[in-house]
Amino acid sequence: MRRYFLPLRELLTLSCLDGTIVLAGAAGLDRPVSAVNVMEVPDVLDWVKPHELLVTTGYPLAAGDGDPAVTLTELLPGLHANNLAGMGVKLGRYLDSVAADALAAADELGFPVLGLPRDLAFDDLIVQVFAQLGHRHDDALARADTLHTTLSQLVLHGADLNRISAEVARVLGVGIVVTSTDGREWGGALDDAARDQLVRLDLIDSSGRVRVERLRMGPHPVADGEARVLPVPAGGTDLARLVCVAPGRALGYDDVQALERTAIIVALLLTRQQAVAVVENKYRGDFLRDVFLDRAGDEAFVVEHARTFGWELDRPMAVLCAEMDPVDAAEEPVSDSTRRLWQERFAAAWRKVCESWDRSISTVDFSTEVVSLLPTSVTGDSPRAAVDRLVGDVAGDRGGGRRPFSVGVSRVVSSVKELPTAYNQARRAIQVGRRISGGRCTTWFDDLGLHRLIALVPDPRELHEFAHDVLGDLAADTAEAADLRVTLQVLLDTNLNVAEAARKQFFHYNTMRYRISKLQTMLGPFTTDPLLRLNAAVALQVLDLHRDSAR
Repeated sequence: MRRYFLPLRELLTLSCLDGTIVLAGAAGLDRPVSAVNVMEVPDVLDWVKPHELLVTTGYPLAAGDGDPAVTLTELLPGLHANNLAGMGVKLGRYLDSVAADALAAADELGFPVLGLPRDLAFDDLIVQVFAQLGHRHDDALARADTLHTTLSQLVLHGADLNRISAEVARVLGVGIVVTSTDGREWGGALDDAARDQLVRLDLIDSSGRVRVERLRMGPHPVADGEARVLPVPAGGTDLARLVCVAPGRALGYDDVQALERTAIIVALLLTRQQAVAVVENKYRGDFLRDVFLDRAGDEAFVVEHARTFGWELDRPMAVLCAEMDPVDAAEEPVSDSTRRLWQERFAAAWRKVCESWDRSISTVDFSTEVVSLLPTSVTGDSPRAAVDRLVGDVAGDRGGGRRPFSVGVSRVVSSVKELPTAYNQARRAIQVGRRISGGRCTTWFDDLGLHRLIALVPDPRELHEFAHDVLGDLAADTAEAADLRVTLQVLLDTNLNVAEAARKQFFHYNTMRYRISKLQTMLGPFTTDPLLRLNAAVALQVLDLHRDSAR
């Protein structure tokens, strides 16, 4: 059952506590109180719970064999460690006063020690405290219900995330940000001062991403208050994160309940938006795929139709393809649904960052890759600097559970007719870059060298035939052929230095000589014919690229 709290300071206004004095620990008067407990034995630590106000007549302290002052002094650190709200002692019957050492310890801990009226009946105190907590409970439910109803009406009237967040911020007196599960801001109502505080606390990174992974551990101190994050669940999955920033105060349980109601409304709004977005993104993706396949129509039609999506295609641009890197062998296998969630989050990050630069940048999700048409002058930087900034903004600090990815970038093109070629260049760049670097790389088509020339051959069958003509049986898809191809590549990499090649493959020198003889039987005199060596080297690269494309 949810527990509600009252600040101890507010509790002191109850009529039954008239005449109560704060003996020590005044710095802790804002500690939350959820119940009252009566001390009946000296060893009370086993019977107390967090956020209780412990009250006593003083008899358990005075009745023992020890000095009451020492007993109380030794008891206070334990009560503080158990997160009690404070301790109230009746003075005048069993205890005339609280020892100075105990009061000094309470002040040092910020643990309130109260001098209770002598005529206070504990049953009256308990009744009034629980009545006050009941009122707080009712008020919290009423406020949450009112907020829920108001937000529901706003959603029905077409309000967006910013409008929903603004209403919650107004009612609760806090800042609100709705983000993706990895912290990309989708909407909110957060003033500049609160945002600056989050930046100073390193809770917002340089790309503007909220570091929600740091807030998931619990409330994070912000100025005199706190920030915390709540999940926005729907259908067994997390849709988003609801970040609440209250720099001036700690959030109470009633605030959290209102925020949980808000998360339900946000989930409804996001579910509706996602249903619409799925259709829109599929339509946009199908259109851009048709452009890449050169079947979308003439250039004037394509440019005009793209403008209905808010895209501008009649300007110099480069095609950028981004793919999440494969799951590492050391990681646990994941389900297809998890992979799809990763891809959706990945695509959303690209869209968010691109839109923050220029809303006319086209960005689509092709199920396994994200494709963006990046204008060359979008940031005033050189194309390479712009791509580096874009990739850096999407990657951030890799927080929030984001996956590593690789990027391929085409040459800059100036017309729609060149986009199919540019897309193929970007695809080839990402394939070759990942094969060379292993992942987490950005590769430009113009940097591919020999691979760039290979990629310019329009007919893949011609390349395949060339490789098989040069390599012969060495191009076969068998373990023996693959092993010999590795030996040939090592020989070429070492400029036919037999001893060095043998060391690299952990072969005996004579074993390497035998392998060279076998390779010459299959290829010809490649050790003495430089043109044959060149053809063999190119054929090996073609074969590797062909196998990468097949995967």
